[in-house]
Amino acid sequence: MASVSTYLNFPNYTEEVFNFYKSVFKTEFNGTGIMRFKDMPPQDGAPPMDDDVKNLVMHVELPITGGHVLMGTDAPEQMGFKVSFGNNVYINLQPDSREETKRLFNALSEGGKVEMELQDMFWGDYFGSCKDKYGVHWMFNCSAK
Repeated sequence: MASVSTYLNFPNYTEEVFNFYKSVFKTEFNGTGIMRFKDMPPQDGAPPMDDDVKNLVMHVELPITGGHVLMGTDAPEQMGFKVSFGNNVYINLQPDSREETKRLFNALSEGGKVEMELQDMFWGDYFGSCKDKYGVHWMFNCSAK
């Protein structure tokens, strides 16, 4: 079955972010949980990994709502990554009720920035948007009346 997920890269605080999302969505990590860079098999010709990189998150998956899965990794510069944040990615949530929409909106906007308060829109849905305390942009669109 085809699916869609969202992959998030953070500069060395992915575990904190995903534990926060785990508490918001009240779900558990998929598979064996958090995979760390130290779990990777040695790569031929690769330089030794710094100790502070070994415990960083190599991969994590968290189901959130409607079958959607958030995935993430720390993006250590030692391994060639350079994270830069912008407003080019929003995660759009479409909960089944206004109550759940408001709960998720309040939890994700706490410590972040509300971009548009939840409100009834001209297309008939309950809509709002925010940026969470980690810089991730979220949209909420609920069609329930």
